[in-house]
Amino acid sequence: MNDNMTSFSAKSSESTISPRLVVFLVYPDIVLLDLVGPLQVFSHALEQTTGKNGYACAVVSSKGDMVRTNTVVPIPSEPVSRYRDRQINTLVVVGGDGANQAMLDVSFLQQVTLLASKAERVCSVCSGALVLAAAGLLEGRRAVTHWEDCKMLAETFPGVHVEIDPIYIKDGHIWTSAGITAGMDLALAIVAEDLGRQSALKVARSMVTHMVRSGGQSQFSPVLGRQLLDTTGRFEELHHWLADNLQCDLRVEVLAERVNMSARNFSRLYSKQMGLTPAKAVEAIRTEMARDLLETTDISIKRIAAQCGFNDEERMRRAFLRLLGVAPSDYRQGFKTQ
Repeated sequence: MNDNMTSFSAKSSESTISPRLVVFLVYPDIVLLDLVGPLQVFSHALEQTTGKNGYACAVVSSKGDMVRTNTVVPIPSEPVSRYRDRQINTLVVVGGDGANQAMLDVSFLQQVTLLASKAERVCSVCSGALVLAAAGLLEGRRAVTHWEDCKMLAETFPGVHVEIDPIYIKDGHIWTSAGITAGMDLALAIVAEDLGRQSALKVARSMVTHMVRSGGQSQFSPVLGRQLLDTTGRFEELHHWLADNLQCDLRVEVLAERVNMSARNFSRLYSKQMGLTPAKAVEAIRTEMARDLLETTDISIKRIAAQCGFNDEERMRRAFLRLLGVAPSDYRQGFKTQ
């Protein structure tokens, strides 16, 4: 009898678990994806034990009206006043061009502070960090925002310890993230913390996204960086070929032949356009591939070194120390998905 009552009590307790309240605070001229990316993550996340929604989401603004975004799609919202007395699990301030105006709006910042005082966790996506900083919530803390806004954040709020590279940073109960899709990485990390890794994995799988990029990973894409340098696209096909053939002989003569140039002319033009020699470029691409494998797989370091064309672990270790300042084993320990 007692066992049955205990079992019934446990089931009743499970069934009465309330979804965690996530409040998205918006203002005119937000970036639409800064909102809907994390919103979709939280809306999809389920409790592992019950299969029920882990979060209840609300989008709020000062007036509770339709809020203009950076697209043709406006967003409906509720007034902040409805949530000033609610217990909030996670407050998310999204980013956008409107952040520059919002951070100067004293009345709006008072609303941010009020909601933050009711929240167990306070987050920003992209330039939403400027709003948090203006409200005094980032003083003395580590923070990140979109790389284009990092300088402004640091100069305008010198008490904030701005880091330009990470995808997101957790400092106590304050989370900040880089631009656009980094908000989804932040949201997935929060789901993993609240509901467990399996719940976050299911969300990531359903959204066909990577699971789960560590906050310490760089917001800069090496591939995009090469594309920005290679403005004419002269070496784009070569870079794709390199990534698929890292175990091959990649001496400068081989690369020059791929682009129908003499070795001397290729080396000169490549170095001028890309800012590094072909040999250094090959090393960098091999390191990028090895880094991805260390982050996302359990493949041995020895096998990764061979797969990426380093031939031996020591050569890969020297490349990591030179380019990343850390040994492969330490990198895996610090950045590998848990």
